[in-house]
Amino acid sequence: MVVVMSKEEFRNEKLYQTTMHIARQMLAEGLISEEEYRQIDTIFTEKYKPTLGTLFADIDLL
Repeated sequence: MVVVMSKEEFRNEKLYQTTMHIARQMLAEGLISEEEYRQIDTIFTEKYKPTLGTLFADIDLL
């Protein structure tokens, strides 16, 4: 699958993936709860509107 995206979309995708990577680490270390993780995901999905991010939500890409 090839996805064409603008520079802004690519930037937003990178920011979303990076943010969620950090959130997953925090969850794994017990620093945040599952509920807090879901809240973070909701907030940053709305903020960055990732093109691919939701497809890879459970895969650690970083």
